Amino acid sequence: MAHQGGAMSDPRQPFVLLLVLLLAPLSCLASCDCTSRPVVSTPLGLVRGSIMTTIDGKNFSAFRGIPYAKPPVAERRFKPPSPVEPWNGILDATVDGPWCPQAEKSGGSEDCLFLNVYTSQLSGGRGNPKTPVLVVFHPGAFYSMGGTSDQFGPQYLMNEDIVMVIPNYRLGALGYLSTGDSIMRGNYGFKDQAEVLRWVNKNIAVFGGDPENVTICGYGAGSSSVLLHMLSTMSKGLFHRAIAMSGGVQSIVLKNPLEQAKKTARLLNCSDDSSQEIYNCLKNKDAQEIADSTTGFFEFGSNPILISKATVENDHGDGGERFLTQDPTKQFLSGNFTHVPLMIGTTKDEFSWKALEILANNSAAEEMSKNFREIFPICFLYEDEETSHSHKISTSLRSFYLHDQSITNNTRNQLGNLFADSITNFPVFRPALILSKISKFPVYYYQFTYQGRYSWIHAPGTTTPYGVVHRDDLIYLFYISTRFPFFNKDDPEYMTVKRMTKMWSNFVKTGNPTSEKDDTINCDWKPLTSSHKQYMEIGSQLTMRKGLYYHDRMSEWSKLFPLSCDSVHQ
Repeated sequence: MAHQGGAMSDPRQPFVLLLVLLLAPLSCLASCDCTSRPVVSTPLGLVRGSIMTTIDGKNFSAFRGIPYAKPPVAERRFKPPSPVEPWNGILDATVDGPWCPQAEKSGGSEDCLFLNVYTSQLSGGRGNPKTPVLVVFHPGAFYSMGGTSDQFGPQYLMNEDIVMVIPNYRLGALGYLSTGDSIMRGNYGFKDQAEVLRWVNKNIAVFGGDPENVTICGYGAGSSSVLLHMLSTMSKGLFHRAIAMSGGVQSIVLKNPLEQAKKTARLLNCSDDSSQEIYNCLKNKDAQEIADSTTGFFEFGSNPILISKATVENDHGDGGERFLTQDPTKQFLSGNFTHVPLMIGTTKDEFSWKALEILANNSAAEEMSKNFREIFPICFLYEDEETSHSHKISTSLRSFYLHDQSITNNTRNQLGNLFADSITNFPVFRPALILSKISKFPVYYYQFTYQGRYSWIHAPGTTTPYGVVHRDDLIYLFYISTRFPFFNKDDPEYMTVKRMTKMWSNFVKTGNPTSEKDDTINCDWKPLTSSHKQYMEIGSQLTMRKGLYYHDRMSEWSKLFPLSCDSVHQ
């Protein structure tokens, strides 16, 4: 049960802490008012947290590093998560748990299934205030990042009256490798997330949260996860609203999981003769070594960006839970999904910065220009076989975006648009459009265009933001202390922080992002419908725009990947 920070490392600690607790006022069992180290009694055991402060100086309780499942190690590796068992004494939840193993980053742990709970709504014996709950799934292309408080600091959003939960989930091969049969089913990271939702349903009330008012939110890979939870029976009934930020499902399904498993085995010097041999060997490999195998799948620079993906699970007749049972787009089109209010959108420039990677290497730019038929499918996430259909798509994209020109600095912006549209814009546009027509609840579509002083990507040789790229909007929802300063009332970014957190919390509370107005919200956000094509531009001001952003570019992708042939773009 121990995690980073030594939650239970001293065998005497539980006894001493329990004695202190018994001598403390009873109200402290569920209140942070009487101590800087609040203690909550959960169905699984006692949890001790800490106090943090919001952007406007409001105190709230933080419980970091709470286990939600048993460590996925040894015989539990490559298996669905097992619910965590109750513990004795007081669990120290004052520091983050370790992140899950990820490629080329040491310091993680395979024992990583922890979550953080942030709340200002501990009851203190006054009954459950039933505060709306926000569960956030982190980005990272399913092989990087985590839910720790240095990457997803709660100080901005917790200025609003919500309860927030941010978990880790398994990444890379440890989270998604599948042999396509009953030996290694895959989707372990998604099943971890479903286990988080089950944990929330059973435990969040003691933190002041309402298990009947839960919003799931994700970014990038986390956004794709949110959309898949709308399709999965494993998550049904466990959430009531959804926010999908800069990630779709267009390229999310692995076409041949066994081939990926075999390649992973070969990279790790394992036999690939059978599913069982692959499993037997990988089960005993070092977790970091398995995580590092991700880089062995890069075919052109750091492309493809998506390697670990979802698996459509067959019914093996053993009663095992299946997270995904059919192609996501087809399932959305069928109407067989969890209908909930949805916020969905992208940033203005998304992955346009990946053009800089190509142009930083003259030989890479020349190779991409010369061999575009082979390289485009790798970079832009469509069928990777050298087929006549694939060649036709590559030729069409080169003509539409690059006007058949070579890849040079003169075509940098066009190449950037191609990266942005293939990785994010079209995969988000398609489900937004589908759901706006058939969902029983509103779809709120947006484009984030505010460019502040900071960004994840800078123009070469400068500290100037390279547009408004992927994850730049997260800067105003979370304090990302590993990269950016803490904004205060004197900073020009402060109003955007207030505007973003107000709209997101409005949606969490009511299902309408502009339900409550203040000096940062000056207009109504109208839903996208089949008869009203419109979106909210989130810039220095809020502006409702008619039509759909990047309409011509999205039309080209829709033409190349018609819904009747959607399976080719997986």
